[in-house]
Amino acid sequence: MNVVTASHKWEFQARFRRHAFGWRSRPAILRIKQALSEIKKAVRRDPVLAADGAVLLLEHISPALENVDSSSGAIGTAVNNAIAQLVPIIIDAPADARTRERWLERLWEAYQADEMPYIEQIGDYWGELCASKELAAAWANRLLGITRLALSPDPDKSARGFFCGTSACLSALHRAERYQEIVELVGEQEIWPYKSWVVKALAGMGKKSEAIRYAEASRGSWTSDSAVDRLCEEIVLSSGLADEAYRRYGLRANRAGTYLATFRAVARKYPHKSSREILHDLVQTTPGDEGKWFAAAKEEGLYDEALELARASPCDPRTLTRAARDLAAQEPDFAIGAGLLALYWLANGFGYEVTSADVWSAYSSTIAAAERKGNLAEVRERIRQTMSDEAPDGFVRRVLGREFGL
Repeated sequence: MNVVTASHKWEFQARFRRHAFGWRSRPAILRIKQALSEIKKAVRRDPVLAADGAVLLLEHISPALENVDSSSGAIGTAVNNAIAQLVPIIIDAPADARTRERWLERLWEAYQADEMPYIEQIGDYWGELCASKELAAAWANRLLGITRLALSPDPDKSARGFFCGTSACLSALHRAERYQEIVELVGEQEIWPYKSWVVKALAGMGKKSEAIRYAEASRGSWTSDSAVDRLCEEIVLSSGLADEAYRRYGLRANRAGTYLATFRAVARKYPHKSSREILHDLVQTTPGDEGKWFAAAKEEGLYDEALELARASPCDPRTLTRAARDLAAQEPDFAIGAGLLALYWLANGFGYEVTSADVWSAYSSTIAAAERKGNLAEVRERIRQTMSDEAPDGFVRRVLGREFGL
């Protein structure tokens, strides 16, 4: 029997009082990161205690952040990332039934009181948080009546309405493997977060082709294409059809915050595909943005492809300069090419809030690589040509003109 000691003092607990952060988001984000670090350190020593800490943080996070300025989206992103790390800790903890029931009751109270809302994602994980079919079934039964009323097709709107626990109920039904109930409950609903559970239920019943057809038919102006792609990809992959999953969904389903992160996500999921093939296929999905894939090609050692991409469309001059600086010794030809392109795009007005320091950095990195290669005169002439093609009062020419007697 697990006993989570109430005497354990979490450092983060005192910091997450109601309205603890006022309107400032930066201190709140820092405290969230510190709390996550504290909880994750406890996982190896005592995973049940760590899970209890995760529940405690989720209980306190919304009240503490209630007045924080969320207009930039930074605090929302920080909370979502925290949930993504805390939920597995709770799910994986080897807790007995009574301990897990207490956790769920505490989370349910916090979930219902989440006015902003910050922790609404927890509903999607409710079945997994139950950890067993039996507990999931009990929660499904508990939430089913209100959920059925909320999703009622009754044209009388007074007979139905929004219920914050709908996702939790559907998740619990799925964990309890009560798939047909999900299909019947959602019915003709047009809301994708609910329809996605029908897709999962159909897949759970072994009707994978029907699940994919249902998901594809759900696309529309109110449905996230990427969400549909991710779910369909998961179903196709579960059938062992990696090539089909890659062809139909892989390139779209794994979009991340940056082009490099997208490349890495696809490469990680499809290790049987070569880096060159993945890069080529991803580039085809963003015509006109070839230069933005430069970093991905460079990181994979595809240096010729990287330079070709950076020539095809604008590429961040600072990214090119860093590449020239970092690879001057190992790959001087590539470094020279990257440095020259950095100066080219600077001369053509690209780059965010560039200064003369950016121009000097690109120039110095290019010259350093040329000195290693032994073709300094040739490279200087190419730089001179870049400035000659620029307007007389061009930015790069103004910065480097004296260096070249212009």
